[in-house]
Order: sequence, then structure tokens, then C-alpha cells
Amino acid sequence: MKKVFAFAIVAVMATPLFAADGAATYAKKCVGCHGADGSKAIAAMGVKPVNTPEVKKMGADGVAAIVGKGKGKMPGFSGKLSADEITAVSQYVLTLK
Repeated sequence: MKKVFAFAIVAVMATPLFAADGAATYAKKCVGCHGADGSKAIAAMGVKPVNTPEVKKMGADGVAAIVGKGKGKMPGFSGKLSADEITAVSQYVLTLK
């Protein structure tokens, strides 16, 4: 019981740190095309906003698949970002309003 409680405490405390990594990765790798709040669109490049209900409906796994493999003119980031970074940035994208 104590181990379960300790694990729960660690998981709750680590969540903000994980989200912070996603925000930092987004700021370094994504903000140029998608904007700070995810609302930027560049029609000529096929860049669409990422703060939309359609993106949120995809969930973190769907966003992570696109971040990893790329889509359209967006390059994939597998090999450039770790799996943890892709997960963190995907979760962060879902918080954008």
C-alpha cells in the first residue's frame, strides 16, 4: 500500500515537469510554423492551426503520430526528438487554446 501511495505521489509531482518539457520543445521546434498559441496558419505551406477541436479529437497518440512521421510538408521528428519529447510536445499541443 505504501509503495502504491509513493508511486502516486511521484507521478503527480512529475506531471508538471513533463508538461514543461513539452512546452519547451514546442517553443524550440513548432512555434515558428504553428505560433505560440497554435493558431497560426500558412496556407502556402499547408500549415494549419493546431489549437482546434479537430486536433484535440485526435488525442495525444494521434498528434504524436504526426509529430513523429510528419504530414504534408511538415517533416517528421522521429530521430530528431526522443519518444518522450514527442509524447510531451503532443500532450502540450492538446493544452493550446
